[in-house]
Amino acid sequence: MRILATSSWFPYPPDNGIKLRMYNLLKRWAHNHEIALLAFASSEVTASQLEALEPYCTWVQAVPRRSFRPHSLRACLGLLSPYPRSWVDTYSPEMRRLLNTVVQNQGFDLLLAFEFGTAPYAARMGSATPKVLDDLEMGVLRDQYRHAPNWLRRLRYGLTWLKTRRFVRRTLARFDGCTTVSEVERSIVLEVAPGFSPIEVVPNGVDVSWYQGEFGPPERDTLVFCGSLTWSANLDAMRFFLEQVYPLVKHRVPEVRVRITGPSDRAQRDSLPADESVEFTGCLDDVRAAVARSWVSIAPMRVGGGTRLKILEAMALGTPVVATYKGAEGLNVTAGANILLADAPAMLADHIVTLLRDVELRERLAVAGQRLVTAQYDWDVIAARAEAFLTQVARLKARHD
Repeated sequence: MRILATSSWFPYPPDNGIKLRMYNLLKRWAHNHEIALLAFASSEVTASQLEALEPYCTWVQAVPRRSFRPHSLRACLGLLSPYPRSWVDTYSPEMRRLLNTVVQNQGFDLLLAFEFGTAPYAARMGSATPKVLDDLEMGVLRDQYRHAPNWLRRLRYGLTWLKTRRFVRRTLARFDGCTTVSEVERSIVLEVAPGFSPIEVVPNGVDVSWYQGEFGPPERDTLVFCGSLTWSANLDAMRFFLEQVYPLVKHRVPEVRVRITGPSDRAQRDSLPADESVEFTGCLDDVRAAVARSWVSIAPMRVGGGTRLKILEAMALGTPVVATYKGAEGLNVTAGANILLADAPAMLADHIVTLLRDVELRERLAVAGQRLVTAQYDWDVIAARAEAFLTQVARLKARHD
């Protein structure tokens, strides 16, 4: 097929979960399909970035992305709009014009929008070309509304959730298929757009071969959390962990220490409890060694959606994981067999202390986690599943037309 892919993110370098998904899928689909890419970019795209995509894309075009400015005039006027004000403030006439020109001048067998950011643009491109929306995620917004800490934020988040539900429902009506990364997200889509079909669960994954190798022996009494604190769900997770769980662990294992990888600013770090045993590594060019040499990986998430690449990465590297049920949401894991799960601070602390002390349990979880990732979450397996779905949607559309 000739596929036109659109995205709110330029996929190279693949330095966050969204970009990793795009890059790995495009890389594998390029064996059997011709792919053109039209993507937003937050900064000027360099020649080396374009060169990195040449083996996988026959044509690449970047459009400057507007950042959402919540206090701008457009964003404030968006309060009066039926659309989410983030969409009102960041709307790009250039993206719409360019997409319209490309679709009219070149024949494509499929139009694929990665995530929802470019879906409304793609939805307006007529009905002749089959359209698929990949990785529709709404759990974060729903959780934000449901777990708002006070009535004012509940009102604010409720308005956003109401507008987003309606916007997504109307946009999906112009698509021929949709994927989500988990059954939980799939159920939310069906709640928002009852009867929409087909929906395929295509989880996030890891390149298992990338995580094979020798990164040094694991260091006793070390914990690692991978994730940017600029994302509110990660910041909330570490605030919960450091305030309610970590003191319980330290009381029993005083020599324990934790590494937090990923970008953060001073305000975010200062919002967390101060502790000399907590290390902020910043953004690492290669996170594999930091994870592989840690004794336990933690994912104490309380909000958010999708699936946690941090868990899959840790498992691929043979580092056992302790997570909340929310943290492991969307993953086909089994508590006690390939991961340890709990929500209560005391139980999370018990799991961590047990792993720090029980070498045999650590080894058993490490082996089971690697087996799970290899069998179900390698990008080769996932890309083939997604490719089959795209082909199915295109064929169904052709039959109906």
